[in-house]
Amino acid sequence: MSSGQTLHAPQSNRVRLVVASSVMLTFISFWRAAAVVLNDLGSSAFYAGGIAEEAVGKAAPWFILGVMLFSFAVRAVYVESCSMFTRGGVYRVVKEALGGTFAKLSVSALMFDYILTGPISGVSAGQYITGLLNELMTVGATHGWLPVALVSGNHIARQLPVNETSAIFCIIVTIYYWWQNIKGIEESSDKALEVMKITTIMVVLLLGWGIWSAFHLGAKLPPLPVPSNLHFSQDALGFLGGTKLASMLGLFGIIMAFGHSILAMSGEETLAQVNREIEHPKLKNLKRAAIVIAIYSFVFTGIVSLLAVMLIPDSVRIPVYRDNLIAGLAMNMVGPLTLRIVFRVFVVIVGFLILSGAINTSIIGSTGVLMRVAEDGVLTDWFRKPQRKYGTSYRIVNLVTALQLFTIIVSRGNVITLGEAYAFGVIWSFTFNSLAMLVLRWKYKGERGWKVPINIRIGKIEFPVGLFSVFLVLLSTAIVNLFTKSVATESGIAFAATFFVIFSISERKNLKKQLATVAQMKEHFQLEHPENIDRAALEINPGAVLVTMRDSANPFALKWALSRTNTDEQDVVVLTARVMGAGGPEYLDEQPFSEHEQMLFTKAVSVAESFGKHISLLVVPAGDIFAALVQTANKLEVAAVVSGLSTKMSAQEQAYHIGQAWESLSEPKRQFTFYVVMSDGEAQAFHIGPHAPTLQAEDVQLVHRLWLNFRRDPEMQGLHHSDIVTYALTRLATEYARDKVETVKELRRYTQDGPRTTTALGVSDRGSYRSGLDYSIAAPRSSPESSSSGQEE
Repeated sequence: MSSGQTLHAPQSNRVRLVVASSVMLTFISFWRAAAVVLNDLGSSAFYAGGIAEEAVGKAAPWFILGVMLFSFAVRAVYVESCSMFTRGGVYRVVKEALGGTFAKLSVSALMFDYILTGPISGVSAGQYITGLLNELMTVGATHGWLPVALVSGNHIARQLPVNETSAIFCIIVTIYYWWQNIKGIEESSDKALEVMKITTIMVVLLLGWGIWSAFHLGAKLPPLPVPSNLHFSQDALGFLGGTKLASMLGLFGIIMAFGHSILAMSGEETLAQVNREIEHPKLKNLKRAAIVIAIYSFVFTGIVSLLAVMLIPDSVRIPVYRDNLIAGLAMNMVGPLTLRIVFRVFVVIVGFLILSGAINTSIIGSTGVLMRVAEDGVLTDWFRKPQRKYGTSYRIVNLVTALQLFTIIVSRGNVITLGEAYAFGVIWSFTFNSLAMLVLRWKYKGERGWKVPINIRIGKIEFPVGLFSVFLVLLSTAIVNLFTKSVATESGIAFAATFFVIFSISERKNLKKQLATVAQMKEHFQLEHPENIDRAALEINPGAVLVTMRDSANPFALKWALSRTNTDEQDVVVLTARVMGAGGPEYLDEQPFSEHEQMLFTKAVSVAESFGKHISLLVVPAGDIFAALVQTANKLEVAAVVSGLSTKMSAQEQAYHIGQAWESLSEPKRQFTFYVVMSDGEAQAFHIGPHAPTLQAEDVQLVHRLWLNFRRDPEMQGLHHSDIVTYALTRLATEYARDKVETVKELRRYTQDGPRTTTALGVSDRGSYRSGLDYSIAAPRSSPESSSSGQEE
């Protein structure tokens, strides 16, 4: 018989662990998104024309233009995939539509694309630089400017070996960007935008000067793209060389020529990856970015390739300028030689910026793709393990860089060989993506944000004519390329097969280990996946302390915070950021924890128990660490953020990046104190957000003396000290608006030569942050257990 007593299940002794489902991102305008993509896509303009003409003859520019027009349609496929899946990228779309096997195949082809992007861009940059040096030495020898050691017996300048020198240059730049990525390079849309501004200046000058030169010289357009004007090289025929099919061109020959020009259409995957960071309204801005990219690439890559054939004589275009076509175009304009050489130097500088930047983009992109695959459990945790000092996925970076260096050495700096192989990854990644989108049209009948036109509806059935046509063109070109690009076929299939086998074996091996890890995490931690991260999700009060934790071996920041916080009055939240690779998802499913994350959480709980205090645990997926930290701090309404000292930047630099991320937040945004804790227990404090300046004693005395003097006027009896400060600031603002240069000059002179001492960025902990309440951590006290804090005022 029931006693009527209500029995409650015993409270679980597992620690609550909250995992954010949405990734904390920084958002950029469509102009910046377009700049990021064009930094990758624009690099092909420097080498695509020469490679295509080497393969199909003088009619190549028409096929380059055709590829650029077709890229509008391919980009539309990517826009539709992004409108359906905020995750973005070939891997996720193909996996959703065709399953894991096809997804691994597609990402293997995509990796071949990325691995080849770096070498072909770096070698091309080396070709431009080496070509310029050889040209300058030739001009110097002609005018007798060179030393005897650089001139041969026939008074001809010695020349650098082009391919070998380009390969050495590419290796040096690749190693440089490898080291930058090991340390954790910041992929900045600001830098991309600046590069594209400089590139645009070059493009405008190149097109304007080139078109004027073409009219002045009466240059003729290239031969029309008909079968009779196609002249395939022996390498371009591939496995068809010597067969009857090779002589029966017709439409097949047109597709062959189109396939040899397809490498001009790279960089589309970057659009899918940058999609998640495009600001609201996302789809509208994505389409704007796609239009900007399409027009820019058509004008840059297409028109420049056309002008090159029109202006550069046949006798030197392929033999001399095949691998640095834009440089050859600059040298064959109408105008003084000195001006042409100066412009060529400018072309080489721009080429270096955009081509060497493409090396970095390829490392970041391929690392991001492999990270995304690793996040899905296809790669083992061994690949994801962060570097001890810098916290980067160094093993993946090492793998990518090693493959690129191997490619450079094997190709020996030959752009044609690299270009042939590069086209394999480009065409097959596009083909897999379009096939997946075609399948998803039938698999998911729901509304989409946008569709590739043309769509014909007959009754209840909609036929995606446009999407199917794009897929048909891509598939036809990919199949033809298999037979006509022997280098690409052999190397591409070998590479893709190797990666596919690695993915398959690693996935099977990882599955058992992941299941064990998840089970262990669920046994020790109470896992929760709220849709939104706020105070209610973590059950904390306003004014909490947010502590970042990256290294389980050195929890200095957590110990520092716990030693100075009464958790009965002020909550402590320990945060670790799960860095998402480029092109990763915006929203996460329940993904398996890595061994590294498990060690972090276990250590955090152990440290808290040693202090006898309670903590909350939080995992935040992040595209940018600083943005994620600031967004989380704002959502949780914390009063303080505590972080350890970075291994690659000073405390001031960390505070600067936190401040920049805070400025990018949308309103309302809350102020907080940012602490950087050193390994010896000392800390520096920085106030993030607008705050009252720390006035020195003489400043306060000056305001008071002015107040006394003004109060002598009978009409100024209601004057307050704050009125004097407000008036002074208003007057300074007026003077600045009237004469900015002079005001800045006076202010600079005062700060440099004045008697006052400068203050550091940090502020006192005694300020009130909300409603007159002080939620900040109390100033550290000297004690036997802890060192005193180094505060910046």
